[in-house]
Parts: sequence; structure tokens; C-alpha cells
Amino acid sequence: MKLILRSTLAAVAFAPIVALAQVPAGYPANYAATVDAAKKEGKVVVYSTTDTASAKALIEDFKQLYPGIAVEYNDMNSTEVYNRFIAERAAGASADVVWSSSMDLQIKLANDGGALEYASPEVPQLPAWSVWKNQAYGTTYEPIAIVYNKRLLTGDEIPQSHADLMRVFQQKNEKLKGKVTTYDIEKSGVGFMLITQDSKYMPNFAEFMKVLGTVQPRVQSSAGTMMERISSGENLLGFNIFNSYAVLRAKKDPSIGIVLPKDYTLVMSRVMFISKSAKQPNAAKLWLDYILSKRGQTIMANQAELGSTRTDVQGDMTAAGYQKQMGATLKPIPVSTELLGYLDQTKRLDFIKQWTTAMKAGK
Repeated sequence: MKLILRSTLAAVAFAPIVALAQVPAGYPANYAATVDAAKKEGKVVVYSTTDTASAKALIEDFKQLYPGIAVEYNDMNSTEVYNRFIAERAAGASADVVWSSSMDLQIKLANDGGALEYASPEVPQLPAWSVWKNQAYGTTYEPIAIVYNKRLLTGDEIPQSHADLMRVFQQKNEKLKGKVTTYDIEKSGVGFMLITQDSKYMPNFAEFMKVLGTVQPRVQSSAGTMMERISSGENLLGFNIFNSYAVLRAKKDPSIGIVLPKDYTLVMSRVMFISKSAKQPNAAKLWLDYILSKRGQTIMANQAELGSTRTDVQGDMTAAGYQKQMGATLKPIPVSTELLGYLDQTKRLDFIKQWTTAMKAGK
């Protein structure tokens, strides 16, 4: 009996040590309670626009860090994430974590009361532009690129900036007609967001739309489809494509060329928030904190290759690496309610009408 008692006491004495051992350095000691509660929940449900292949290294490392907490990862496009979250929230259920490249739609969901307010212990290590009210967090650092077919475009046929895109569309119009691709802004939430951001930085945006219309672009709802068609030669050039996706593709496909525009380069950040109606809120906190941590961000940059927002993470695909390469031309899109401007239905429809009119006029 004494032996059993000693063993039991030893187990009880050891339990807090195990829990504390999983509290990351610099976190408050009471974080151990969050870890324990998350283990009891047993899983975290994530809705995401980041494809499963890119997120695989993050998921596996999280499970290694917190064994016993499963990651139920659901990969879908930005419009699906948005609509599914709204529908399920109305029914009293939702994912625990929502992670989307459509920054404006994420801010709308958070601003409409869908996000749990949670001050991650990682906040002091994050840039101010990437945190909104301790509810929505920018998790990646992804410049937006021009992508082209290196076999079929050379020399002055390759644009070096947004202004240069106009020159190429005009001077190489016959060669590029029907051979340029970009997002379908009516179907892609992230595509709409990116082009409205361009309208802020391009002083002659109305003229740009007209010139783009003359090459009769082929629009798509995914970057993967755009790059497939650029690779095959069906299209020669695409713009507003995530550099992270282009780099991954270029490693396997020597025909893919990439330009980060020299006048300005938009930087997109996938926004993550914890649902206010999360069934596994503690596991959701662990997942968010892990994604924002130096450990998670190092994998984000060097294995998932989506780019790290943190300046203390090393590598080419990090905020620090890109800053060294490009400096002030980088224009991170702030995680803020400024993104909601073009989600006003009247303003959105007016923008799309101007866009479609310009595209039709070029035919």
C-alpha cells in the first residue's frame, strides 16, 4: 500500500512539471492550464484557404509539440470559408480557427462579432500592422508577384513593375492578346482585394484597366490554374499571383519566371482568428500561438514557404529577408478595418462594373 501511495504521489507531483514543460519560454506560468484544457478538448478544427500540402509541416510539428491534440484541417477557397463560417455560426456552430488569404473577408467576420478577443503571448514579437484588436492576426508575409513563361517571353517583353505592365501590354499587344491571366475578381475574394489595393497605389489605375482590356485577359479563380496555364504556354504572363506559390512552382518547373514589381510590391498576410463560438477554444489558442511563435514562423518560412512576418526569423522568405532585398517598395496590407471599404455592396458593384466595362471595351 505504501508503494502504491508513493507512486501515486509521485505521479501527482510530476503532472504539473509535464504541463509546465510544454509552456513556451516567456509565456505566463498559467498557460499550463490552457495546455491542460486543450488536451481535454482533444482537437482543434481549422477552416483554411492554405492548401493542406503547404500546411502539412505545421500540422505535424504542432502535433509533435502537443501530442493528443488532433488537427482537423479543412482546406477550401476563400469564398467557401466565408460562407461556411457565416452559415454555421448562424446555426450555433463553427470551426475553432478560421485562416484565410482573403484579408478583407476575415476582417469583416471579426468586425461583425465572429472572433474571440485573445491577446496572444506572441503579440510583442509581431509587427503592429499584423494585429487587429487582439482578434485578427496576420500570419504570413507574402509579396504579390508577376509570373511569366521564361521560354516564351524574354528581354523587354518581361515587365519589371506595374507601370511596365502597361508598356508591355501596349507594345506587345498582338503577342499577349488572350495570353495574360489574373484573378476573376467576381469569384475570388482575394483577387478582388488585391486589385482594389492596386487601385490605391497605381496613380493611373483607370488607364491600366483600359490597357489590360486590350489584351483580353483570361481570368481564373485560383493561382494554381494560372500557373498551370503559364507553364504550358497557354498563357504567357500573369499578375497578382502569390510569390509563395510561384516560388514553390518554380522549384519544380524551370519555365516559371518571377518578378517582384519594382514600383511597389503588395504584401499579403493570411489572417487567422479564433471563433467566438469555438467548441475547442483552448486548443484554438494553442494553434494560434504556435502559428505566431518563432518555432511556427520558422517552419512557415522555410518549410511551408509562405513567409514569416517576424523579424527574428531567418531565411529568404521572411519579412527580414524581403526587406533586405526590396526595402521600401514592399507595401504590407494592414490587418485593419480599412480593408472593409470595398466590401460595401454599392462600392463593390461599382468597382466590378468599371472593371468589366474596361475588359469588354478591349474586345
